[in-house]
Amino acid sequence: MTTTTPSHTSRPLYLAPMEDVTDPAFRLMCKRFGADRVYTEFVSAEALVRNVKRTEQKLLISDEERPVAIQIYGRDAEPMAEAAKIVEQARPDFIDLNFGCPVKKVAGKGAGAGMLRDIPKLLDITRQVVRAVSTPVTVKTRLGWDDEHKIIVALAEQLQDCGIAALTIHGRTRSQMYRGEADWELIGKVKSNPRMHIPIIGNGDVTTPERAKECFDLYGVDAVMIGRATFGHPWLFQEIRHYLDTGELLPPYSMQWQVDILKEHVLRSIEWIGDERKGIVHSRRHFAASPVFKGLPDFRQKRICLLRAETKDDVFRLMDETVEQYGNIS
Repeated sequence: MTTTTPSHTSRPLYLAPMEDVTDPAFRLMCKRFGADRVYTEFVSAEALVRNVKRTEQKLLISDEERPVAIQIYGRDAEPMAEAAKIVEQARPDFIDLNFGCPVKKVAGKGAGAGMLRDIPKLLDITRQVVRAVSTPVTVKTRLGWDDEHKIIVALAEQLQDCGIAALTIHGRTRSQMYRGEADWELIGKVKSNPRMHIPIIGNGDVTTPERAKECFDLYGVDAVMIGRATFGHPWLFQEIRHYLDTGELLPPYSMQWQVDILKEHVLRSIEWIGDERKGIVHSRRHFAASPVFKGLPDFRQKRICLLRAETKDDVFRLMDETVEQYGNIS
């Protein structure tokens, strides 16, 4: 009897677009560990149209990242369509529209998840962007604005009618922000709707290999997108992929191995930003969230020092001391 190993693309794993996180350094790390698609930080359409240099920098992508999506956000159709044309010149594989960011400075101004309060406008933006470019356009959104307006099942059909190539659904409302549990039942309801034919990508609370498999098995999604669980943990993609393909968990990596990956990420961040201190500051959220340092006894003071260090020599010294002190704890 012959057996076949499932192809990676049969149950794809995507890196979620996250502001101040999914820069080229981190995207390449996640790609190396098996992310099947990566997304840029979100890009302001208004800033792109105004030629803001820092925003234009976010369009820098490399062939090593492909397939890669550039995500844009805005609240008006004309600048969104114009921005999509500018983005297309960077040659991404997809242009993603952000109708899901819940933070006040975005949603409060009517962009991101704020669009969920004006569905006709959201659909008009989508139609105009799809018409403006030949690159496939995708959408990322939430279940609705609040518990009384979970409109995603109907909205998914309307977005599909606008001509989008795929839909990512974060299983929370805007009002929930990142609180409570993601509602995968509703994501599954969109996927099982016989009128839907575009790929449905599920997002929210996927933190372990076992949960990723459940999301594919129980809800039938075409891909799973992973966000905050990747902070300081880019090898999560490798752990999930191994479990999906074999049904077995990978043995835990040594603390030394994990710390070496964090060091590499620091170096990549410094190289990308071009400034040692700024590169380290940019990496701090990864140290803070990494499973490498979770649950270590009497680690609080060293953690504070690690998050205050401003040179790579200090960061690496503190990491090495941590491995020396805790590396043999099982």
